[in-house]
Amino acid sequence: MKNRIKIVIILVIFISLAIASCCVFLDEAVLVRKKSIFWVNRVEKVVALTFDDGPSPVWTPKILDELRKANIKATFFMVGEHVAKYPEIARRVAEEGHEIGNHTYDHHVLLYYALEELEKEIKDTERIIQKATGKTTRYFRPPKAWLTAREKKKIEELGYKVILWSLNSKDWVTFDDKYIVKYIVRNIKPGDIILFHDSGGVFSTEGGDRDETVRTIPLLVDALTKKGYRFATLTELLDNN
Repeated sequence: MKNRIKIVIILVIFISLAIASCCVFLDEAVLVRKKSIFWVNRVEKVVALTFDDGPSPVWTPKILDELRKANIKATFFMVGEHVAKYPEIARRVAEEGHEIGNHTYDHHVLLYYALEELEKEIKDTERIIQKATGKTTRYFRPPKAWLTAREKKKIEELGYKVILWSLNSKDWVTFDDKYIVKYIVRNIKPGDIILFHDSGGVFSTEGGDRDETVRTIPLLVDALTKKGYRFATLTELLDNN
C-alpha cells in the first residue's frame, strides 16, 4: 500500500513538472494559430508590442512611462474585471494613444464555454472598456491562446479579429530582462506581434512581478532600433499590409 502511494505521489510530481516545463518552454499559441492573426507579412522592418492581463495600478503606469520615453505606441489587451477596478489606469492607456484590446472579463480559459457565455464575456468587457476609456475595440485575444474553431467563428461574427502572437517574451516566468531581449532579437522578423504582460503571474491573473518587463522595454527598443526596426500599433501593422 505504501509503495502504491509513493508511486502515485511520484507520478503527480512528474506530471506537474511536465506541465510546468511545457508552460515555460512551449509556446501554446503555436498549436492554435489557425484562423487567427499572429503575424503580418511585411517587408518593412516593423513589429508590434502587445501587453496582456492589465491594467495594473503598479505595473501599467511604469510600462507606460517607458513607452512614452521611447515614443512608442503599443496595444494593451485588458481584462474587464481589472478595467472595472482601475478605470483611471485604463483611461491613461487610451489618452496616451495606445490601442486597447479585449482579453475577456475574468481571464478564464474559454475552451469549455457555451457560445452564449463567450459572447457575454466579450460584450461585458467591451462595455466596461468603453465606459472607462471612451474607446471601442475590435481586437480580441483569448487567455492562454486557447480557442476552438467554433469559438473563433463566433468571435468573428461579433466583429472582432482574433489576435495571438508570433514571439512570446515569457516575461510572466520572470526571465532576466537581458535574456528576454537576447531571445527576441535573435528571433525577430518583420511583422512580428510580440507578447508581454502588464499584470498577472504564474498562478494569478492580477499583480505578479513585471519589473523585468519594465526593464526590458528600453533595452529592446535600443536593440531593435539598431537593427533597423520600428514599432507600430496593431492597426498600423494590419492596415499597411
